[in-house]
Amino acid sequence: MTEFADDKAKTGIPGLDDVLRGGLARGHLFLLEGEPGAGKTTIALQFLLEGANRGERCLYIALSETDRELRGTIASHGWTLPESVVIQELALSDRAFAEDRQQSLLYAADLELGETTRLIFDTVDRIKPQRVVLDSLSEIRLLAQSSLRYRRQLLAIKHHFAKVDTTILFLDDLTADVTDKTVHSIAHGVIRLEEISPEYGAGRRRLRVSKYRAHNYRGGYHDFVITRGGVRVYPRLVALEHRTQYERTKLSTGNAAFDSLLGGGVEKGSSTLILGPAGTGKSLISLTFAIAAIARGEKAALFLFDEEIGLLYDRTAAIGMPIEKLVEDGSLFIEQVDAAQVTPGEFAYRVRELVDKEGITMVTIDSVNGYRAAMSEETSLILHMHELLQYLNRRGASTFMTVAQHGIVGSMDAPVDITYLADTVILLRFFEARGEVRRAVSVVKKRGGEHESTIREFKIGAGGIRLGDPLSEFTGVLLGVPTWTGRVLPGVQVP
Repeated sequence: MTEFADDKAKTGIPGLDDVLRGGLARGHLFLLEGEPGAGKTTIALQFLLEGANRGERCLYIALSETDRELRGTIASHGWTLPESVVIQELALSDRAFAEDRQQSLLYAADLELGETTRLIFDTVDRIKPQRVVLDSLSEIRLLAQSSLRYRRQLLAIKHHFAKVDTTILFLDDLTADVTDKTVHSIAHGVIRLEEISPEYGAGRRRLRVSKYRAHNYRGGYHDFVITRGGVRVYPRLVALEHRTQYERTKLSTGNAAFDSLLGGGVEKGSSTLILGPAGTGKSLISLTFAIAAIARGEKAALFLFDEEIGLLYDRTAAIGMPIEKLVEDGSLFIEQVDAAQVTPGEFAYRVRELVDKEGITMVTIDSVNGYRAAMSEETSLILHMHELLQYLNRRGASTFMTVAQHGIVGSMDAPVDITYLADTVILLRFFEARGEVRRAVSVVKKRGGEHESTIREFKIGAGGIRLGDPLSEFTGVLLGVPTWTGRVLPGVQVP
């Protein structure tokens, strides 16, 4: 566990303190910006509630939201507002719109800006808070009317808060002038919230720390979600930060013929890609590895992106693979993942949580096609997969991924090429022989040593997967329409 400095105000938001390397530096001004609905208010409230839990006095200065709206947000998350958190609503004065102030718009704005600033100072001096949220800067920017007056006003507010050693969080909804970077230059740190609306599925939220003076932080974008109970941030996974020592032994599949095809099995901490068209048995082969791991006393996790769990139970029960019992025993974790609802960062966090907290040593992703649906761009998918596989490798966990190729026979394309990321690639094919559709398996890549170069037929039946002898009398099996080269056209014998 990483230790952080005590001079930082923790936000109380799972994951965000990790991104900030401990929290917000005390006594400084920070900017939290994002369009309306991005999650600024929720994060700000969690920041204050965390301060209250630590015995600090906290103040929420509302220039745009009403006290009733804020309390409604608090209630919607099931929170209770403690007495140490004060909500001060500073609505625009009605006098600003009186007839005697309509003679000069600039004059009215000058009075209102000075009046608002004075009320802010008076409130802070009276309550003497350790944490303050000012919501939002758009109101001050509109009253200031010019960039120069806006900057001077913010500097005055900053210097006043510095005298009382208060950590202040400015909220900006970016509705006035998105090109104005005045606050960026004044603030000690800047956090940007974004909401992305895909063509289908739930909106995706992410944040980025673009500035944090004299402090290290996790750069790049980090996914986050808003649920009942608040915001949860999923820090971007960095594989280089995780390393454990383990022996790279070969892991058996529990099937002697399959082990022979793989040159003795797959290496612990390696990644295996099972590639083939739909229906060839990719999921069942990955389950074969998982069941073998459980038989060795390990724990396995299966993430389903495509198949419904109930259907998987029925299919495996029909061939004598008792995965439902393994789930009940706690040795196999199965999670149904909705690609339209989950973000890549959230998925990586779920995998990491199981490996770190539950001792999972084998992870199956079924399939990468579904995982890709959670990504906006294929380039990002490759980078996410690279970090996730490297992390699992460094933790000594073996990874199995399935990819469904387009088509049934002949030349087939994969929706995404990750073969170069995998340590082992198992290729599955349909082929036609003697008026029957049959299945073939071969190992086309293995970084961890020698493997058979043969192509074997396999069948799915009672007990799971059964492999036959090498198809040495056929050519063109991988194309789906083999040519027989022997003297007799025998049936392929499967033990």
